[in-house]
Amino acid sequence: MQIILLEKVLNVGQLGDVVKVKDGYARNFLIPQGKARRATATAMAEFEARRAEIEKVQAEKLAAAQAVAEKMTGLQLTMPSKAGVDGRLFGSVTNADIAEALKAQGFEVSKSQVKVVAGNIKAIGEYEVQIGLFTDVTAGITLNVIPAV
Repeated sequence: MQIILLEKVLNVGQLGDVVKVKDGYARNFLIPQGKARRATATAMAEFEARRAEIEKVQAEKLAAAQAVAEKMTGLQLTMPSKAGVDGRLFGSVTNADIAEALKAQGFEVSKSQVKVVAGNIKAIGEYEVQIGLFTDVTAGITLNVIPAV
């Protein structure tokens, strides 16, 4: 399916590109999320008429994400969790737990934006976490998992 990208999509293209993607990807993800439109003649003409406005909105989102990334980079987040004597956790620390802890710190982050570099967190220790705030904007934080008292 031919689509027009309304914002930059990783591994697909830039804002305004007309690209061919699989039908299901377009119908089920890109179009409902507002990231793309079908590449019809009327849609392309409408996009070109509104291109400057769309680019301005994307630039504002990018600037806001970069400002948040500056504040968040280098953040030390401590999370207490129940653990056994050997340092293994009862359960694990999930992306949702990290997102909730960041919300408590004042950062609006969804669990899908959180990526733990080392994989699953199932033991006490320090972990590097990447927060994807925008397409090309990420912030690195350090998560310190300590035993709960």
